[in-house]
Amino acid sequence: MKYMDEYRDAKAVHQFAEALRKITTKPWTLMEICGGQTNTIVKFGIDELIPKQVTMVHGPGCPVCVTPLELIDKAIEIALRPGAILCSFGDMLRVPGSREDLFSARAKGADVRIVYSPLDALKIAGQNLEKQIVFFAVGFETTAPANVMAVYQAWQKGVKNFSILVSHVLVPPAMEAILSSPRNKVQGFLAAGHVCTVMGYTEYEPIANKYRVPIVVTGFEPLDLMQGIYMCVKQLEEGRAEVENQYSRSVRREGNQPAQLLLQEVFKIIPRKWRGVGEIPKSGFALTEKFSDFDAEKRFGVSDYTAEEPAECISGIILQGIKKPNECPAFGTRCTPENPLGATMVSSEGACSAYYRYRRVSANV
Repeated sequence: MKYMDEYRDAKAVHQFAEALRKITTKPWTLMEICGGQTNTIVKFGIDELIPKQVTMVHGPGCPVCVTPLELIDKAIEIALRPGAILCSFGDMLRVPGSREDLFSARAKGADVRIVYSPLDALKIAGQNLEKQIVFFAVGFETTAPANVMAVYQAWQKGVKNFSILVSHVLVPPAMEAILSSPRNKVQGFLAAGHVCTVMGYTEYEPIANKYRVPIVVTGFEPLDLMQGIYMCVKQLEEGRAEVENQYSRSVRREGNQPAQLLLQEVFKIIPRKWRGVGEIPKSGFALTEKFSDFDAEKRFGVSDYTAEEPAECISGIILQGIKKPNECPAFGTRCTPENPLGATMVSSEGACSAYYRYRRVSANV
C-alpha cells in the first residue's frame, strides 16, 4: 500500500536506529507533541529501540485529553436540554466531566449522536428543523478547518438551529508554556505533521530560535518517527536549533493558505484553559463576532461553568512531559479505560491509554 507499508519497513527503521546509536554521545530528552505519535511510539516500541541516552516524553497533543472539565460539563448540560441534539466524535463520549460523561447523559435520555464530521451535524440540523443541533468542536488546528466550514455553510444557508461548542486549542503556545516552565525537561520536539499540513511551520521558527531547541515536523508511522528522532538528535549533537521537515510528502512551510484564511474569518485567538495544565495565553480559538450566533455557549447560557480536576489524577503532569503514565500510583488500578480518572486514559491518542494497552507488563500493574 503506497505511503503505508513503506513507512512500516522494519529494516529501514532499524537502520535509522543504528545510525542514531552512532551519533548519540549525550543524554537527550525529546517530546513528541501529538497523541497519535505517542500511540505509534509505544505500540511499535520505538522508544525501546532508540539508544538509552535518548528519552521520549509525551506531550499535550491529544485534543480529547486537554478538553477541560467544564467543557464536558457544558456539553452534558446542553445534551440534557429538551429539544437539543448533541453531536460529537465518538472518543468524547467517555471523557469524564466533574460528575459524569456523555454516555451517562445519553443513558438518561439525552439525544447524543456520534458523527464523523461537523458537516454530518449540519445535515442533521437540516433534517430536524424543530431541534437545536450542537456540534462539540474539539481539536487542534488539524480539525479546525472542517469546523469553520460547517459554521460558514450554516451562515451562508441561514441555518438557525445549528451551533458549535468550541474547545479548540493551538500547539505553538503550549510548546512555549512547556519550555518556559521551571520544571521543563524537553530539549527537542517532534511536531505534529497534520497540524503543520494546515498551518505550515513558520510559527515554530521563532520558538526554535528563542529557546534554542530543534523542532522536527514528522509523520505518524514508525519510519517517520524514527527518522524524526534521528534528525532531532543530530541537531542537538551538532549544537543546532532549527525547524526541519521530515514530513515533506504532506507539509509545506507555508501550509494550507486557503484554510488559514477561512480560519481567520470565522475564528479569533483567545486564552484557553487546558485540562490538567491551566490557562495558556493565546492558545485557543473562539468564534468571531460575525459568527457569534453559532456559539453554543452563548445560545444555551452555559459560559460561566467551572470545575476542578480530581486530585489523584496526574494527567496534567504527564501532558507536560514531567512524568510518564506508569509513574502514576493509580495507573492500571484505580484508573483504567473502563473507569478513568482522567481523559488521557480514555482517548485512543492518550498516553495513559497507550501504556495501558501496550506497556502493562513493564508498568505498575
